[in-house]
Parts: sequence; structure tokens; C-alpha cells
Amino acid sequence: MSDTVPTLAPHGELVIRTIAMPADTNSNGDIFGGWLLGQMDIGGAIYARNLARSRVTTVAIDAMSFINPVYVGDIVSCHASLVKVGRTSMRIDVEAWAQRTRGGEVVRVTEGVFTYVAIDDAGRPHAVHRT
Repeated sequence: MSDTVPTLAPHGELVIRTIAMPADTNSNGDIFGGWLLGQMDIGGAIYARNLARSRVTTVAIDAMSFINPVYVGDIVSCHASLVKVGRTSMRIDVEAWAQRTRGGEVVRVTEGVFTYVAIDDAGRPHAVHRT
């Protein structure tokens, strides 16, 4: 995660886009952080699976800070970029952005670094495919 300079636009490859729905809200009407975390994990896993050319599993998520809330009707986009590739693991930076229903403003919601491990069909770690 980068805390130095505020990001003005999404960084990385668009990996998932969805709409926040009423069923995903807390008692204040804001979208649950857990729902957003799940979307980010799905997007990061898509990116990691394409890199590894195999199944992947999430093994860690670095600390996250929620910068802005997500509201019902917002379009949520997750963008991923590679931080590091190990022998069997990949660290992927995932940013979440929300496009507001009213006015269309796009704001950064949160960012986190997710670690995925490439696994075979039996669920055992294996080397990440290298080109």
C-alpha cells in the first residue's frame, strides 16, 4: 500500500466491477467492509490466477484502511497490480474505487496487498508459471 501520494486515478488492471446493493449494507445504510473486502479478494484472485496459470488460494491480506464509504448504487471497481512474485506466491496490490450514483464522482475507497499461493488440483502449492 502506498501512503505517500494520494492516487487521483485507479492504478493497475481492472479486474472486477459490480454495483453495491441494499442487501450488502449495515444498519447505517453503508456497504459492509466485509463485502468490499470480498470483492477485492475475488478481483485479486482473478489477477493472480491469470499470472499463475493455475488455481490460487488467498493466504494473507495486509492491513487496510477504509478511506471513503461505499453507498448503495455505487459502481465498485477493483484494480490489481503485481507487487512481487515468489516461488509459489504472489503479492498483489488491489485498489477499490467507487463511482457515485449521483454526479458520477470516482473516489478511492481502500487499498490492500493480498498474498495468493498457486496450487495444483490437490490443493498443494506449486511454482508460479514464469514466462
